[in-house]
Amino acid sequence: MTRPLTPANKTLERSTWTWQDGLLILAILSLILVIVQTASQFTGDYNPNFKIETTLSVLPIYTAQTLLRMAVAYFLSLLFTLVYAYSAYRYPLAAKILIPLLDILQSIPVLSFLPGVVLALITLFPGQRIGVEIASVILIFTGMTWNLTFSFYQSLSGIPQELKEAAQVYRLNAWQQFWTLELPAGAIGLVWNSVMSVAGGWFFLIAIESFTLGDKNFQLPGLGSYLGKAANEGNFGAIGWGLAVLIGVIVAIDFFVWQPLIAWAEKFKYQAVEAANVPQSNVLDFFRRSATLRMLKSRISPIGDSFDRGLARAFAPANLPKNPQQKNPIGNWINWIFVSGFAVIVLWGTWEALLLLRLLSLGDWQKVIGGAIFTALRVICALFLSLLWTVPVGVAIGRNPRLAQILQPLVQIAASVPATALFPVLLLALIQAGGGLQIGSVALMMLGTMWYLLFNVIAGAQAIPSELFEAAQVYKLSLVQRWKSLILPGIFPYLITGIITAVGGAWNASIVSEYVQFKGQIIATDGLGETISQATASGNFPLLLAATSVMSLLVVLTNRLVWRPLYRLAQEKYQLLV
Repeated sequence: MTRPLTPANKTLERSTWTWQDGLLILAILSLILVIVQTASQFTGDYNPNFKIETTLSVLPIYTAQTLLRMAVAYFLSLLFTLVYAYSAYRYPLAAKILIPLLDILQSIPVLSFLPGVVLALITLFPGQRIGVEIASVILIFTGMTWNLTFSFYQSLSGIPQELKEAAQVYRLNAWQQFWTLELPAGAIGLVWNSVMSVAGGWFFLIAIESFTLGDKNFQLPGLGSYLGKAANEGNFGAIGWGLAVLIGVIVAIDFFVWQPLIAWAEKFKYQAVEAANVPQSNVLDFFRRSATLRMLKSRISPIGDSFDRGLARAFAPANLPKNPQQKNPIGNWINWIFVSGFAVIVLWGTWEALLLLRLLSLGDWQKVIGGAIFTALRVICALFLSLLWTVPVGVAIGRNPRLAQILQPLVQIAASVPATALFPVLLLALIQAGGGLQIGSVALMMLGTMWYLLFNVIAGAQAIPSELFEAAQVYKLSLVQRWKSLILPGIFPYLITGIITAVGGAWNASIVSEYVQFKGQIIATDGLGETISQATASGNFPLLLAATSVMSLLVVLTNRLVWRPLYRLAQEKYQLLV
């Protein structure tokens, strides 16, 4: 089931210390120092009159603060994903609530979370910067976590039944099953969707680090606010420098983080034979050669093993049920308590929402419904155009590790560039070609949609066992036959996951594609995203709630009536059997 990631190499087993180990220690200490110094700036009083600068000298400080916010938000997203998706997988009754709730949450735009999150944290931390910082981290979290959670849940649901039965035969308890079966099953999807999640965080960075709520402006020093101010002023020089730094950061993260993780996750692929080409990472090889890391592992491993054994004893071994319909009474009580508590919260929230919505006029509702129609048409166009190129390109990247190493950084760069930072260039192009924000909004929306599809297709193509492609060559299947009988069925579960998150991403992207600030002016086109952005800026909370509710309803209905049946089809018909 597992295999080495790199060819046998005696240099990977060396035990002597080298200058590279000294460099590694220095890098770790420097990283800790930068994190501590950057985090120290998040404390103290918040200055509402703070002005964002667009000089080159502030870029290193702004970039460090943005990276710390992104890192904290990502680890929160990963923790949320593991707990939420695993709970939905383990408890079917809870899944009937958790999965529809996830549909709703991923359909809510980032700006719709903004009033409640910011007001709550400002109340908890009055006059302190830490409140606004925590709010920005939570908002980045809402732009990162949903596709991660969908991906992990899809991976857990697609675990072959034979492996589940083997885990029961070997009497693995829940803790052991999680680490030896369930988490490895989702590793490839988690890694690739982590790439997408971080790219999604960059995408909404401008709206998160610099925003208006009613009559108050909130600005945090960071790369997003830097690009936002530069775009608003039409300062192409500052935009260029900001994008150059952003691209440099993305390339560095790809080299030091994502490429090692992709190479490491390769060992969790379901296949019985060695693939001809596997992802490689010089950084991962360096970590394996490092005597420093081996020494740290030898010190930490006994502690981890003791902790693991203690938790393993705390969980009863999984038994093969005598009756498939046999139910756990304790689990039923926990499920019903959870359902009852959730029902109370829903009823209370519905009542409060109705009290707020009754303040709206008929004209407000007409604006919301009309905007929903326009935005829905743009979402359909963006999704269709995205599918045309992401499926073939994603399969090509996923099946060719060498091509992946070349194109992966380029794809991450393209996926991570905030759409509003590109708007000045896009606007000038549209003026030359003819058209306006009606066309530009679809292009900007695609920037927030197509990457969910691409990264999921890449993960799906990588997860197809190599021996199946070898069998296709043996049977001399044509290109069309390979796509019909192997590639499309193999990527289908991942593609549906990508479509679900892409649709939510398209609706979310409407808030930055239908309402844009440029050279001190507001450029907008009719749509739900424009309504939400305008309501947030003016502090019109009833209109914000109405537009958000309609958007969530449309996304949930689409998922329930269209994508979920296809999702079940993917689980039942296109599940990998070993």
